[in-house]
Amino acid sequence: MKIESPNFGSLDVDPAKLIEFPAGLPGFEDCKRFTLIEVDSPKAAAIAILQSADRPDVAFSVTIPDHFGLHYEFDLTSEEEEVLRAKRVEDIVVLLILRRDESARTSAAAAPVKANLTAPLVINAVSRRGIQKIIGRIGCDITLRPAA
Repeated sequence: MKIESPNFGSLDVDPAKLIEFPAGLPGFEDCKRFTLIEVDSPKAAAIAILQSADRPDVAFSVTIPDHFGLHYEFDLTSEEEEVLRAKRVEDIVVLLILRRDESARTSAAAAPVKANLTAPLVINAVSRRGIQKIIGRIGCDITLRPAA
């Protein structure tokens, strides 16, 4: 399938590689199908783009929590397990949505990048289904790992 992204041009995406978020993402409930685009740049190591297949104008920069030295431990509800079709914990991938800090008194390009730590994306890499887990602080441990 083709996605005409305003940011990345024409993308050929294998429909079998799409990730489905059955409920969409908060604020983007109409965006249910996404693809991950790897960023091939030394400056953007460990960053990928989550590109919507439903609305090509919607794309999010994402990274793994390890990039920030974080480790998540949380329980999934039975409904979340059902959506994810989770059978094994090894199949689950956690991603963080990144954004530029627009409140910084600097140019947009030089603005610091922040991660949404309280609403990670939880994706079953096998079933290719995901959710955005709103965790706040209740029922979740976020721990810092020492830098390697």
